[in-house]
Amino acid sequence: MNYISNEALYELFLQHPVVTTDSRQCPEGSIFVALKGDSFDGNRFAVATLEAGCAYAVVDNPDYVTSPRILLVEDGLKCLQDLAALHRRRLARIPLIGITGTNGKTTTKELTAQVLRQKYRVLYTQGNFNNHIGVPLTLLQLRPDHDLAIIEMGANHPGEIRTLVNIAQPDYGLITNVGKAHLAGFGSFEGVMRTKGELYDYLRAHGGKAFVNLANGNLRNMLQGLSAIAYEGASASYPAGADGSGSAGFSSGGSGSSSDGSVAADGSGSAVAEPLVRGQVVDSREYLSLSWQTAGQSQQVQTHLVGSYNLENALAAVAVGTWFGVPQTDIRKALADYVPSNNRSQRQQTAHNQLIIDAYNANPTSMNAALDNFLPMKADGPKAVILGGMRELGSYSEGEHRHLLERLAASDVSLALLIGEEFLDLAGKECPNPTGEGPLNLAGKGVSSQPTAGNASGNGDCPAGCPGGRKTHGPELRFFASAEECLKFLRERPLSGYTILLKGSRSNRLELLVPAL
Repeated sequence: MNYISNEALYELFLQHPVVTTDSRQCPEGSIFVALKGDSFDGNRFAVATLEAGCAYAVVDNPDYVTSPRILLVEDGLKCLQDLAALHRRRLARIPLIGITGTNGKTTTKELTAQVLRQKYRVLYTQGNFNNHIGVPLTLLQLRPDHDLAIIEMGANHPGEIRTLVNIAQPDYGLITNVGKAHLAGFGSFEGVMRTKGELYDYLRAHGGKAFVNLANGNLRNMLQGLSAIAYEGASASYPAGADGSGSAGFSSGGSGSSSDGSVAADGSGSAVAEPLVRGQVVDSREYLSLSWQTAGQSQQVQTHLVGSYNLENALAAVAVGTWFGVPQTDIRKALADYVPSNNRSQRQQTAHNQLIIDAYNANPTSMNAALDNFLPMKADGPKAVILGGMRELGSYSEGEHRHLLERLAASDVSLALLIGEEFLDLAGKECPNPTGEGPLNLAGKGVSSQPTAGNASGNGDCPAGCPGGRKTHGPELRFFASAEECLKFLRERPLSGYTILLKGSRSNRLELLVPAL
């Protein structure tokens, strides 16, 4: 059989510049690239995609080459990635910013895109297309009339960022933070740092620049030998590094300083420079309000983002926009106009309760940041949390989930609904009690979704919804195997007058609960 070369396929792509890997979505004149997985084989749909409107179908199984318009390659996924990399090389004059990090990368990408769009035509990752398939599909949408590109990159195993940067070939990079996530895949926090640092490795080897928050000690320590553009600002949730590993000192001036905010690493690997942008939280009681200073100018904006932990995400967008010459007033407008979606940092008032929804991603770092924001929050009525179990933590899982329960025990939260096997594994065990009242015995707290005697606030004879909901023995704990079980509980025992934090990952499906709240 004859295999088509990457160069020959690229010539066809220039004539048919839309690529799809979904046989259910076949725009007229597009190219279908068949991918395979454990439970699917796109090769089987090659003929159907031609009938649905595709100009060509690319397969990696010769048994399915039944038409001159079905083209054979050795590996469909590698073909897709190589095609995207070649396309990127042909449009190398367009500056490309790669964004990764444990938390906040999607919000940072969205904010940065909104800022840059005030002045430029920008291609940026849509949704969560940030993996080995989504990145090449996004790059293949790059056109000569784009001014800039922003590519989000995700990973849960070592080497995955290296693969993505070799495809995207960024000129600039931004790591939002490095924290405890996917520890089962990365092996340790150090493994997370090494993998996220693969973006820095590429920039270092190819003369690129990194946008870096100097308030993050972990990121500063990763800068050795790398040219960077500095900004500075830390919330209480991320005071230094994403692992809370201590305060990151800051020095102005020195051999690495530059009036435009660019940084050169000194011999110790610690970057010192005057930041291009320096910012701080003004208020975060309801929505985040922040201010920043750059080149003698000061700006302040009220955002639609919930949580002081979003300061770093907003400042990253401000720094990128400032570097690329977006007027400060336009940057302020972009941040003010941005409204989060897809269950990220959203506040919602229902007919019965005030909801804070951050149910897209959860790991120990982001979970604790959400609690840092929620637990001190003043509320007119009782407070509740609905937390989803944190996945892919391996041997760290029990300790991290136990820590969350200890934090809740020392809080004024009235009710905690805990969803997933990770929390169920703790049911019936004892945890240290930060209140000093003896260990927390998690037995008999309602492992199933069936209600027991008492009320929704967990305050003895205090009726559900009583003001304050304060007590010294911690919240009533309820454990559920799934969101569906929790939904049944909420329908049988509806909540009213609560301020409720919903925090979890997409896999927890916490969005199913919102209509019942």
